[in-house]
Amino acid sequence: MEKKEKVGDFFLPSTGGKTFQLSKAKDKFVVLYFYPKDNTPGCTTEGAQFRDLYRDFQELGCGIYGISRDSLKSHEGFRAKLGFPFDLLADTDENACSQFKVIKMKNLYGKQVRGIERSTFVLDRERVIRREWRGVKVPGHVQEVFDFVKTL
Repeated sequence: MEKKEKVGDFFLPSTGGKTFQLSKAKDKFVVLYFYPKDNTPGCTTEGAQFRDLYRDFQELGCGIYGISRDSLKSHEGFRAKLGFPFDLLADTDENACSQFKVIKMKNLYGKQVRGIERSTFVLDRERVIRREWRGVKVPGHVQEVFDFVKTL
């Protein structure tokens, strides 16, 4: 879905002992992908696909940042295990999750639980949302995001 909504600035703790600030990201385009949980099958597959296309995204001037509610310690382990060349951001207070409205009630083994709905956002240099995907199904998604960024 094409969007034209400017995103408010935010700060999140980032892997590598850094703090990510959206307005300070030097990328021409930014992909923010929200995922439910480190070290789960879908999130591992999605992250690996972003990893595998990372160089191609970089050639387009596009940064990639994964965001979940997991702790920084969990993110550091997940990132190291899968060799992600991009940073993972720890949104333990759900600040970015709230801004992007990705927290939903979901069914998990028959129980209602609050969690992140897998979602991806492409932002331009002015940090305006150019496209968003919600309720993402992993197969083919990362390629679709890349194909979209190529059109910008």
